[in-house]
Amino acid sequence: MYLLPRPQEITKKEGCFSLTWESAIVLADSCPAVSRRHAAFLQKEIRHDTGMLLPILKGVPVQGGIYLALIEKKQEEWKEEEYRLTITEEEICITGASAQGLLYGIQTLRQIIRQEGALLGCLEICDYPAVQARGFYHDVTRGRVPKIEWLKTLADTLSFYKINQLQLYIEHTYLFRNLSEMWRDDTPLTAEDIMELDAYCRERGIDLVPSISCFGHLYKLLRTKQYRHLGEFPEQADDAFSMYGRMEHHTINPAMEESFELIAGMIREYMSLFTSQYFNICADETFDLGKGTSRKMADEIGLERMYINYVKRLCEYVISHGKRPMFWGDVICGFPEYIKELPEKTICLNWGYAWNQTEDNTGRLAKAGAVQYVCPGVGGWNQFMNLYESAYQNITRMCFYGEKYHAIGVLNTDWGDFGHVNHPSLSIPGIIYGAAFAWNREEISFEEINREISLLQYGDTSEKFVGIMAELAKLSVFGWWQAVMYKEHGNGKFAFEEEKQFEAARRSEKNIDKLLDMMRICGRTAAPGGRQELLPVYLSAEAMKIFNKLGLAVSGESFGKEELNALAERLEKWFMAYKELWRTVSRESELYQVADIIWYYSDLLRDLAAVK
Repeated sequence: MYLLPRPQEITKKEGCFSLTWESAIVLADSCPAVSRRHAAFLQKEIRHDTGMLLPILKGVPVQGGIYLALIEKKQEEWKEEEYRLTITEEEICITGASAQGLLYGIQTLRQIIRQEGALLGCLEICDYPAVQARGFYHDVTRGRVPKIEWLKTLADTLSFYKINQLQLYIEHTYLFRNLSEMWRDDTPLTAEDIMELDAYCRERGIDLVPSISCFGHLYKLLRTKQYRHLGEFPEQADDAFSMYGRMEHHTINPAMEESFELIAGMIREYMSLFTSQYFNICADETFDLGKGTSRKMADEIGLERMYINYVKRLCEYVISHGKRPMFWGDVICGFPEYIKELPEKTICLNWGYAWNQTEDNTGRLAKAGAVQYVCPGVGGWNQFMNLYESAYQNITRMCFYGEKYHAIGVLNTDWGDFGHVNHPSLSIPGIIYGAAFAWNREEISFEEINREISLLQYGDTSEKFVGIMAELAKLSVFGWWQAVMYKEHGNGKFAFEEEKQFEAARRSEKNIDKLLDMMRICGRTAAPGGRQELLPVYLSAEAMKIFNKLGLAVSGESFGKEELNALAERLEKWFMAYKELWRTVSRESELYQVADIIWYYSDLLRDLAAVK
């Protein structure tokens, strides 16, 4: 039996407990109102996995019951989110130190029932998280704006794995009342969407934290005719769109009072929709700061002082509205001594995404006195298939650094650079890595945790599903990042310049097909819900085959006219299926930007064919 995250203490006992049609879920009088909803999650799981619909009762003893209760009196040895789960031959008891702890006990029992059905082995579990805040950060700006239904499904998954915080990255994809010029060509989230999701998350023990760009990464805002004058380089506002260009520039000028007033108004409007006590102002990657319209201030007081003064003012504004500020720590890592100038409760979000990420920034911020979260990543951006092994290495390292330097949170990230081309469900294994290692520091090997996720998440009894996905990810040679960069900055250069790239691309289709055959075998024994995840894998694998061959074509590999035309048609047919899959979970959002890349390459292939 697998449990993720792994409990801190688990003792298996002799004997079994049998769920029967006479069993019931019984809430003690001590349970708060929300526990009724949490009991319904358990009720639904039991119905799905055993066929039995158990009633939910309150305060009534039942033979063979599942009893839910809070501890009668707060005991010092109990942690805030702690729970105890006991399965005996007579009954099941879950006791929580809080409603949140009780929910986590229910989620653990759901995992057990998912694997063992109605006959459960006796055991005792004492469990609690190693770190206070265990979050997931999802980019809903640079490509995909998810449908609210999918965001709810995401919240269900996060809660199941005991993740208690969710942040959505917003630049322009919220419908600010007076900024229609900024979002008019998109499909933004609305106030009703946010409030509905906030309530849904809250019911599942998840704090939905507002997060908007307030300093750098204001591409759409600073291209408007109304507010372009607030950017460091207003003259860039009419430049043609590029995936890379959107990421590189577009910092607001902090020397202008109007800049602060505009951003403060956005913060005020957005924060009112959330019940969270936190607010993330971002303030990362201010690449243009001091290089354009604010150069005079930069020359007078220096970039560091200009940066910290503006961030401090934003943090103080957030605090004045009763919220605790957060911001990304990449810039301040260059001058960590300034962290002491920020309000005491400010949280620094310390990100680092390399598979071999060092502890330097975490240690530097800790030494400077920062209150910090460590922020690894699920390795999906700019990929058709997430880089699972790299993500695993990154997440385990960052969680270790967090423990070593006493971080108060782990915020696992999923960015949407270059159009968020990867299907969101492909990030689920990376999300579970983060959940597992934020909760429990016990080491689990890459191969082992992939087997456990395969069974728990996808119902794959062969336990190979995620391992195959990880191997597939390694076979992308001319990937989405290379495709975008070649289109926007190739300037006639070849995509491949080394023979090993040519060889890897030539071999890739055969190797991908072998792995897909293995995946299809897994699908025969997987649960129906797991089989639904096969389509994103198949389409991602097809994209890798097409683009690897495309990379060969644009690098001078000899292809015949018919082969080039056939590849163009194959790319267009793939994209038709990809669009349909996109629309199952995402609004239209920036699908058209992804289409521009696809049509560029299908046209290029036909141009190459025309000269044969």
